[in-house]
Amino acid sequence: MNSEQTRTAEACAALSAQGKIHFGELVARLTHAGIERYHADYTRMENTFYTPNGGSCVVPMECDATPIGESFSSEGVQAAVRQAQSGEIMYPQFTRQARAAGCVGYFVQITGKCVQYFGRKGEIHTEWFPGADRTPQQTPAS
Repeated sequence: MNSEQTRTAEACAALSAQGKIHFGELVARLTHAGIERYHADYTRMENTFYTPNGGSCVVPMECDATPIGESFSSEGVQAAVRQAQSGEIMYPQFTRQARAAGCVGYFVQITGKCVQYFGRKGEIHTEWFPGADRTPQQTPAS
């Protein structure tokens, strides 16, 4: 990962934590910088950003460490996502709600246009970007 990509990842993480940037703008900035995905780890309180060539950088998460709920609630995560999408809440509130819903972290697959939220027992809830092609992509067997 080059220095411009690292600066973009750091800036995006900071702006999100401060509630100054919406998810759509975050994705646009990361895409422009050539970052294809990132992992938000609520347990370790860090974000890891990845580039297509295998580069990565870890950025500390600057958010309220609301306790993570014992049980995973897809409905709770989905409600937080919908509120964020409608502009009712920003990332700091989203994080509190997702953690309370038992979310231990998530992967944002920018090129795959989805976010996969995880619970502590292996539960997964997938949210697709608005307008995303939800057709599963298959890799041909060799």
